[in-house]
Amino acid sequence: MNFHQFLLVLLARKRILLFTLLITVGATMVVSLLLPKTYKGTASLLINYKGVDPVTGLALPMQLLPGYMATQIDIISSKNVALKVVDNLRLAENPAVVAQFNEATQGKGTVRDWLADLLLAKLEIVPSRESSVVDISFKGNDPQFVAVIANAFADEYQKTSIQLKVDPLKKVAVYFNEQTKLLRDSLEVAQSRLSKYQQEHGIVSVDNRLDVESNRLNDLSAQLVAAQGQAMEASSRQRMAEGNAGSDSPDVASNPLVQNLKLSLATAESKLAEMAQRLGRNHPQYESLNAEVERMRRELADGTRVTSNSVSKNAGILQQREGAVRAALAAQKDKVLELNRTRDEMGVLQKDVESAQRAFDIASQRFSQTRIEGQSEQSDISLLNPAVAPIRPAGPKVMLNTLLALFLGGLLGVGFSLLAEMLDRRVRSETDLSDLLQLPVLGSIDWSAPTRPRLNRFKSLLPRSLRLN
Repeated sequence: MNFHQFLLVLLARKRILLFTLLITVGATMVVSLLLPKTYKGTASLLINYKGVDPVTGLALPMQLLPGYMATQIDIISSKNVALKVVDNLRLAENPAVVAQFNEATQGKGTVRDWLADLLLAKLEIVPSRESSVVDISFKGNDPQFVAVIANAFADEYQKTSIQLKVDPLKKVAVYFNEQTKLLRDSLEVAQSRLSKYQQEHGIVSVDNRLDVESNRLNDLSAQLVAAQGQAMEASSRQRMAEGNAGSDSPDVASNPLVQNLKLSLATAESKLAEMAQRLGRNHPQYESLNAEVERMRRELADGTRVTSNSVSKNAGILQQREGAVRAALAAQKDKVLELNRTRDEMGVLQKDVESAQRAFDIASQRFSQTRIEGQSEQSDISLLNPAVAPIRPAGPKVMLNTLLALFLGGLLGVGFSLLAEMLDRRVRSETDLSDLLQLPVLGSIDWSAPTRPRLNRFKSLLPRSLRLN
């Protein structure tokens, strides 16, 4: 069927089309006029989801997600908010409402849930496209009631939003409080261990004490080196003093007593030699001088022996000193090693204390911040425009319903016309014959139905100016 055939069908079935259109439009207008007037109350909320937290001053990246606005709309239209509206306005305590509930549900369920469902069914939430404003609208027959319900939803949504933010923080604050107590106990245990260890080992300051003992160890090491050198030198002198009766020992040679004795002996021996040339060996003066020389020799030998013995004793003293310094050095090494071990053990205890202190400080800071946030009643939602009782009804819209009825009636009329044509198919043009018989059309006769007598009689009664040819 082409467009020409479609127009011919509509023209032939114009009565069905017009009848359907008139019925649809008429029924719509009658229903629109008979329906009760409905009013719409709207409250506007500003959701500042791109701001910062008024308590902590931190940005809120979670609220910058694309689904944040959709989440807020779901919260507004939640049954939790609707139940709070019912409780706040005490709608379930109205006897008329209770009677309607019993009549509608035969007493099944609760009045609060039934009222919440009814309110949500008439609630409309429209977010703005280019801003953070959300309109909460409620429709009803009473203008005062719709305004009250819209404002109640806006108010309960603000309270619910604060509650949803504060309740988790309160639970977290309780958790942090418990953890803070546990961490405080751990810190006290670590500090007591450190104090007990310091008392047991008599430690006031490990670092300063270790520095003193290390310096003492270095001093003893230097003293040991010096004592070893002195002991080696004394041993060499001792060996030289003991060999050849100490004649080659520089200590013996440099002794003043030995030098004086040697000088006196040399003088006496020279005198004895001179006297031996002049006097005989049996001469009393020669024997007296010879006895003096022997006495000086004995004194020189005694002096040399005493000096050698003093060198040996000095070597023994230096060796003893070396041994004492070596023992003191070994004891100091053990002491420094013990201090190093003590410092390592004390360092572990100090690290335990520092770790416990750090964990306690972090938990205390988070507990303080969470507790402050949990006690905050600040909200990023503010009421922009409260709902007022509307003056004009929002429905029914007679003009809009009529236009929609015209469109719908036209579609129904076209559909019924095509259905009637399919049930009673007729030839409307040459194209219908050509399509039906599959033969070419050679000619057509222009014929019109004769005018009915009643119509001609009616035309004769009309003036000439109103008559149709």
